[in-house]
Amino acid sequence: MSKAKVVVVIDSTANLPEDLVAQHNIYVVPQIVNWEGQSYLDGIDIKADEFYARLPTSKVSPTTSQPSPGEFLEHFQRVAETAESIVGIFISEHLSGTLSSARQAATMMGDFPIEIVDSRSASMGLGLLAVAASRAAAAGKDYKEVAAYARSLVPKVRILFVVDTLEYLHRGGRIGGAKRLIGSVLSIKPVLHLDDGKIEPLASIRTKKKAVEHMLDVVRQEVSGKKEVHTAVVNAASPDEAAKIIQALQDTIQPVEIVNGPLSPVIGTHVGPGTVGVAFYAEK
Repeated sequence: MSKAKVVVVIDSTANLPEDLVAQHNIYVVPQIVNWEGQSYLDGIDIKADEFYARLPTSKVSPTTSQPSPGEFLEHFQRVAETAESIVGIFISEHLSGTLSSARQAATMMGDFPIEIVDSRSASMGLGLLAVAASRAAAAGKDYKEVAAYARSLVPKVRILFVVDTLEYLHRGGRIGGAKRLIGSVLSIKPVLHLDDGKIEPLASIRTKKKAVEHMLDVVRQEVSGKKEVHTAVVNAASPDEAAKIIQALQDTIQPVEIVNGPLSPVIGTHVGPGTVGVAFYAEK
């Protein structure tokens, strides 16, 4: 069997639906959820539905960890059996040690052609980058060209999200600049975004409905006049809200694609149930 010229490797925080992973020949390295004395491979040993059903009644908060360099090496070696080269695109190094583990593993691969890209993003922001990179690979670009293309999209990719509470981000230490909102009026629903890979506040709104409306307004403003807008909608146990957001995007900006899926347990650990978000970028 002939080997693929380039295979894109991502981590499971990308939240890409399984059909898209298969369609684009993307390899997913699972992150790890540690909960009540057990370690689960994100999306494999524990799925989103099970995770969000269990979270509200759990007396112990889950924590997360990234694969070790040795575990990454095993994944890269597995991919190398069917690929001539690898482009690894991973969650922002400001949010996780994943990129460091991947870089160390890449050096252990010797002279095997491999490029590591910091997405400066997470969730479907990373997912959209991976799909774009895999399309470039399918079009015949080599691994350096695919990595360069992915890096060129990094500053274009935006991800905005609304959380029900800052408690989970604060507890997990991933709160970034949004920490200044802690201790403010408890009823606020913050609109957050990733700014150069860090979580920062965009707005503080009184109700969830208005916060989501504000998030959509920002999306519309940022893609105004642009073409070929790619979008993704994510949710943590809020599929009905996600469906309304998808409809609103279709009605207003007519994106060329909308990817939809639940936030993985690893991301859900840090943002909590009720979170909804939009990732997007424009090609032109």
